[in-house]
Amino acid sequence: MKFTDGFWQLRPGVEALYAQEAYDIWHADTSADGEALVVTAPTAVIAKRGDTLNRPVLSVTLSSPLEGVVRVRIAHHEGGAWHGGFELTGAAQGGAGVGTITDQGGVLTTGGLTARVTPGAPWNLSFEVDGRRVTGSGHKAQGYIRLSPDAQVDPGIVRNARAGVEVPRADTFVHEQLDLGVGELIYGLGERFGPLVKNGQTVDVWNADGGTSSEQAYKNVPFYISNRGYGVLVNDPGHVSYEIGSEAVERVQFSVPGEVLEYFVIAGPTPKDVLSRYTALTGRPPVVPAWSYGLWLSTSFTTDYDEATVTSFIDEMAARELPVSVFHFDCFWMREFNWCDFEWDPRTFPDPDGMLARLHEKDLRVSVWINPYIGQRSPLFAEAAAQGFLVTRPDGSVWQWDLWQAGMGLVDFTNPDATAWYQGHLRRLIDQGVDCFKTDFGERIPLEVDYFDGSDPSRMHNLYTHLYNRAVYDVLVEARGEGEAVLFARSATAGGQSMPVHWGGDSTSTFPSMAETLRGGLSLAMSGFAFWSHDIGGFEGMPDAAVFKRWTAFGLLGSHSRFHGSSSYRVPWDFDDEAVEVTRFFTHLKMRLMPYLYQLGVDASRTGVPLMRPMQLEFPDDPAAAYLDRQYMLGGDILVAPVFSDSGEVEFYLPAGTWTSLLTGEKVEGGRWLRETHGFLSLPLYVRPGAVLPWGARTDRPDYDYLDGLALRVFPGGTGAAEVAVTTPDGRSQTFTVDRAEVTE
Repeated sequence: MKFTDGFWQLRPGVEALYAQEAYDIWHADTSADGEALVVTAPTAVIAKRGDTLNRPVLSVTLSSPLEGVVRVRIAHHEGGAWHGGFELTGAAQGGAGVGTITDQGGVLTTGGLTARVTPGAPWNLSFEVDGRRVTGSGHKAQGYIRLSPDAQVDPGIVRNARAGVEVPRADTFVHEQLDLGVGELIYGLGERFGPLVKNGQTVDVWNADGGTSSEQAYKNVPFYISNRGYGVLVNDPGHVSYEIGSEAVERVQFSVPGEVLEYFVIAGPTPKDVLSRYTALTGRPPVVPAWSYGLWLSTSFTTDYDEATVTSFIDEMAARELPVSVFHFDCFWMREFNWCDFEWDPRTFPDPDGMLARLHEKDLRVSVWINPYIGQRSPLFAEAAAQGFLVTRPDGSVWQWDLWQAGMGLVDFTNPDATAWYQGHLRRLIDQGVDCFKTDFGERIPLEVDYFDGSDPSRMHNLYTHLYNRAVYDVLVEARGEGEAVLFARSATAGGQSMPVHWGGDSTSTFPSMAETLRGGLSLAMSGFAFWSHDIGGFEGMPDAAVFKRWTAFGLLGSHSRFHGSSSYRVPWDFDDEAVEVTRFFTHLKMRLMPYLYQLGVDASRTGVPLMRPMQLEFPDDPAAAYLDRQYMLGGDILVAPVFSDSGEVEFYLPAGTWTSLLTGEKVEGGRWLRETHGFLSLPLYVRPGAVLPWGARTDRPDYDYLDGLALRVFPGGTGAAEVAVTTPDGRSQTFTVDRAEVTE
């Protein structure tokens, strides 16, 4: 949100009170983080005693919840309402910081990160990583903002309560501005479909169902990474507004409504180090089952289908040697207007128990679509309303609207009994044979409501999806065990990475939408999410054969792969014979890569580093990689450049060294841009110099014994020994030491 009118003036109706000096600094103990430094920051320079009267101050508290992380809390009125931050599952008991105060000011040190407050005026709070200043808060950076009723500011969000994207009006805000250095670039802030580099953008953290072609996002995460070796998480699940070099072009500004702003500075020095610390604080991704890496085939959304249709799809895929691991039933597995009642529509699925058993006999897992809404016609609506399981209006009536499902209500996951009731219906489906759930929606969350636990609705708008997905994920862990639970979720916020997998939402069936989908996935990876997927071919509309084939290659070179659409099936023979061949080729390739991919997932559970990596994450010291958002690294060793054109032409960048085409074996010198033309059975797919790829022996399934028939493919360009770990789906692990001089490729 923009509060100023240029460098000198404020917008009409805006009053800004800035921290002007560090008046005094003292030690304190906080209940959360242990040792802390507290700074009194008056909103005017105190020259004489009388200046302390009638003068607002900002109380700034520095502490550390985890080594390498500094918590900064800025409060105007400490007694003012603060709806609390995110669940910090990795916070250290007693904190991790050491504070010192001298004539030179206050210093809080935690690991390699130092926060330093200079006494007196002007206000100066700086952050250093390994002794190098990376950013700071200077003059007119920390501010308490008051708005008059007619203030001319734009909240940045479309005011449409019916669509669930309206933000609450606020009269006061707290903001911080952190310096942007020359050449400094900002990444992250959730799954955002615009340019990967966020400089120059206004970003509002406020979940919305806006599709992939808008500035709105399903997965808003108030966390960003700088290429200067640090990250910043705003610890607020509510509306956070960012101006990334877009108001004060030398700074990143973030603001929240109310009296308190809390944020964390997270040390690197590398982007991977930042992600590792961030996910240690907010939650690491678990290991997901090997079978989930295989191809997911869907009924699509509004298509007509029954068991015969499903069986024909599966049998035709098998006849064409197209291995399918998961079959997904979308919305209409339930009767229309009844979503959700968790009952199979008896008109099309008269024998669900038998059908699920027959699908399991075909060695398939089964996924079904759910959402957190209960339509008025659902038999469960009256039951949930009577027991107080639905979100209510302030007058006590059940909140309802007709957008999506007629008269639908919203399950109140702040009520433990409502959560248990919802989970009970899921347990029944799991007992029936359902293996996993697609947790759709969770973004259209209203504001004029009351929650069972008294939660602030503005906090719950973004956080609701976390409670919803947690309720579902916990049931799967309970039923299937650790390492076997997996979701297919659309919405998320900070911490959502601990409940994978997430997919990219509603795209259109075009090359530009394919490209924006990739940008969204790369942005999400820079926000701490290790696993990600998308609708191969696009969701809305029917892709032409070229788009489908190019998207298939792209979709099968990621952690999770799903054919899904809106009003048309996504079986490859509906496009042309070559689409079948493309699907077979890239599905088989992914199966051979499973020892590599599964190990990346195991490693992600320990480090938080994603499988699909922006080039900037893997090559932070290569300036040519800074803006790249049409290619990515699949793990640390495979470069993928999807083709986004009818012609097959693709332009991409290879970092320095001798790279090898995984498909042809051709050796190519990097450190330069290349332009190539590829047929549908090909794309730029290059192996990093010196890489050793564990190569599986099977092409028919993802969950096999990777050690049986394993090959270790050694690529040129490396020296010395490499250690390669391979973990099997049943948990056995073996590490191989390989001499890179013994090149096999």
